[in-house]
Amino acid sequence: MSVLPSDTGLDKIGIATGTHLNIALTTSTDPLSAIQEFQNLNGIDAESLKIALPFLDLHGVKRLTLNLSIFETVRERLLQKIAELAASSEPDAIQKLETLLDNSFPAIKNKDIRPVVLAVMKHLPKVKDEYLQQLLDDKELYNEASTEVKRQIWENNQALFGDEVQPLLAKYLKEKEWSLYRHDSPGLTFFSSNPKQRRQKETLTQLLEMIGSNVKLYDMVLQFLRTLFLRTRNTHYCTLRVELLMAIHDLELNAICSKDPCHKFTWCVDACIREKAVNTMRARELQGFLDSVKKGQEFVLGDLSMVLSDPYALNIILQSLMKMLQTCVNTDTLPRDNPDLQLLCRMTALGLNAWEMIDSGNFKEPKIEPTFFTKYLAYIVSLMAEDQIRFFSSKIPGEKPLMPPIPPDMYASWISQSPLASMVAMYYCLQCARLKDRPAVVQMLPTLIHCDNDRAFSDTFLHCLSSYLIHMKDEFQHEDFCSAVLDEFFMPASSREHVLRHLLRLLMYVHHKMSRPRLEAIIEDLASDKDMSESVRSTLEILQEKISTFEPSPMPSPEKLDSPLMSVPAPTPAPHR
Repeated sequence: MSVLPSDTGLDKIGIATGTHLNIALTTSTDPLSAIQEFQNLNGIDAESLKIALPFLDLHGVKRLTLNLSIFETVRERLLQKIAELAASSEPDAIQKLETLLDNSFPAIKNKDIRPVVLAVMKHLPKVKDEYLQQLLDDKELYNEASTEVKRQIWENNQALFGDEVQPLLAKYLKEKEWSLYRHDSPGLTFFSSNPKQRRQKETLTQLLEMIGSNVKLYDMVLQFLRTLFLRTRNTHYCTLRVELLMAIHDLELNAICSKDPCHKFTWCVDACIREKAVNTMRARELQGFLDSVKKGQEFVLGDLSMVLSDPYALNIILQSLMKMLQTCVNTDTLPRDNPDLQLLCRMTALGLNAWEMIDSGNFKEPKIEPTFFTKYLAYIVSLMAEDQIRFFSSKIPGEKPLMPPIPPDMYASWISQSPLASMVAMYYCLQCARLKDRPAVVQMLPTLIHCDNDRAFSDTFLHCLSSYLIHMKDEFQHEDFCSAVLDEFFMPASSREHVLRHLLRLLMYVHHKMSRPRLEAIIEDLASDKDMSESVRSTLEILQEKISTFEPSPMPSPEKLDSPLMSVPAPTPAPHR
């Protein structure tokens, strides 16, 4: 018989099934004749096959095996023809596919025919809503449907699309956290990769596959990212917003790029990150974008602020800001007279204000007081100038070492109240650590605990700080340095798990430089925390193991010189007469 293993839905498209045979057998007085008639009507009508059947019977090949083999061959040919028709330029290609879908869809629950139905749906730009609804109502059919078909379902089912996207977003955050917390590398692992490398990550690739060139789905993802950013204040969602748009830019999906008002601005910021600086030309471009926001379109500032809130963008902007301040030192000019510096401050303030702006719906740039430039930045420039004087004076033999002055009340007031002032102070401290300026780090790092909204304990800053401090490991032999870094900055905040992670990473690389009593006291204090998560406790155990098995490198002994001159006696001074 030519009956397929699963005949579900076949009767709906005019194919006889086992049910029809059962009726024929129960109503016929001659069962053998009924079977023969059924085979003649429903068997494969090919003369060449009829000739071969007795031969196959002699070899014990069952008719079911034969029919299944033929069916699979025909199905593969049909799938190939469907793909060719979809790729062709025939004017009625879509109509032919729609007709084929109408004829075959009733049998979609038949697992043997289902691949053909799903293939046709995959190649149709628009599938009938009634067919999409049936897929949505049947979990098995939905799971087997192609992404192209699912996109059409997701368009009208935001909640379902959100459920599909959520695991990818969670995985994306875990990857970012791993890059920040990993303790197997002393370097800046978070900021080391360039934007194009980051856009090759599997998570982002999967998200792009889900969106395709569908503008509506792209807008949904942006809405998810805004909502999650508002709910968590996690700026990694801002990073994903940038990476997603730039990945779409790389794929030249102009239908989406042209609809996103942030496209050109984001591309310019991305170029700055790739070039590792905001040069004058880029600064002019970025200023043009900010100044061109039209009345009635102020909401665009919300998306622009998310772009600038991306840690990678803020990092480059603030690094460039510090270079501008150094230029003020070198050229003996004032910060208030530098337009590029003012723009960098403007962009930093906009990025830092992203959450408040989107949450309140008040799309206005935060105002920067003139005194920020005339007093606060002028003070930072004076600190940088004193750092240079101290560096050069330390090279003069016999010169007494200079110490940085104690920061004035004005400095403390600014960093405790202004997000922008806090970030400038934090990046000034990073610069001191990068230059291995121990006196400056000792003086300035403890002040950062007063930064607005605990900004100095953000993951990205602590990652950079610990990376630079690792390269200052020899300074941990000095008690004043250990006291400033550990006692006055890290340890008071070590009850916060993310701060503890960065502290453990730092200790992994500097423990052997510290005095034994201090190190033991710190480890004992950290180990006494009973609320520590398993992953952090595991890291602490790795550190304890590393400390217990550490063996100092042996002092290199002077090389033995194999020279004939070694046997010549050294000259002795002539005796005094």
